Amino acid sequence: MSAQQRPQLADLPPPPPHRTGWPWIEASTPLPNTMANGAPWPRISIVTPSYNQGQFIEETIRSVLLQGYPNLEYIVMDGGSTDQSVEIIRKYEPWIDYVRIGPDGGQSAAIAEGFRQATGEILAWINSDDYYLPGAFSRVAQFFGLHPTVIFAVGDVDSVTADGGLIRRNYAGRPNAFLTANLGKHSWPQQGGFWQRLAYKQIGGVDPTLKFCMDRDLFIRLTRYGPSRRISGPPLACFRNHETAKSSTILNVAQFESELLTKRHGNSKLKRFTWVLEMLWWLWSRPRYIRAGVHRRLHWEI
Repeated sequence: MSAQQRPQLADLPPPPPHRTGWPWIEASTPLPNTMANGAPWPRISIVTPSYNQGQFIEETIRSVLLQGYPNLEYIVMDGGSTDQSVEIIRKYEPWIDYVRIGPDGGQSAAIAEGFRQATGEILAWINSDDYYLPGAFSRVAQFFGLHPTVIFAVGDVDSVTADGGLIRRNYAGRPNAFLTANLGKHSWPQQGGFWQRLAYKQIGGVDPTLKFCMDRDLFIRLTRYGPSRRISGPPLACFRNHETAKSSTILNVAQFESELLTKRHGNSKLKRFTWVLEMLWWLWSRPRYIRAGVHRRLHWEI
């Protein structure tokens, strides 16, 4: 999507009745066509896998399109929704670069296929029940511009209710592939993750056989491939907790895949030293805990 094609608030369909705030009647401030140093904004490709989240997907789409970002590519992959999702996607299709609607191999397969269509330098996906916060893409682009060797970066994410009420802030930490591979613990909320496309291709992309832990699997491999860091500042996106969310309905799959990834990426010889790994994880997480405490008490963004 070129700078000339990026939509303004008035260009998009009017929001449903009684919708207020971001991204319904508010938009991010449009950015200039080049960065402060005169360089072009890197192309950011966002993929949204969609299936029967019609009550939420319009907010997701608008949160991408209204970033005011000059060099955006947006891809929506719907698996043949039977609710109002397709109707909503079609309504916004003039501003979406690639749309595919029809049966697929599930969420991971849809994400993987979406990234095969992507041409951006920076990649990410946002599920059709989650959404980005204002100015997220400009912050991500500036971060990678300042840290060109970073392969994978992640920022904070807010957990919200079905109607958008804040539950808590998820404080991201600097990724650690070793501890995550062997403990299954991480502090990289998927909605706040962005990465370099070249590295993504080198490591083989999203594993389409995984149904729940595809993000953990991908992020472990990215973090092992090259430097990873945290994006400082306020949350980049919101993760929606609701009764039909995948995290609420397939916990048995999550447990199975978590154990699978520990076998795939971890070292079985370390199982007897779990207490040591837990201590290392506690130490590694201290900066995140301290930052969370400072923010809660003093409202400082670090």
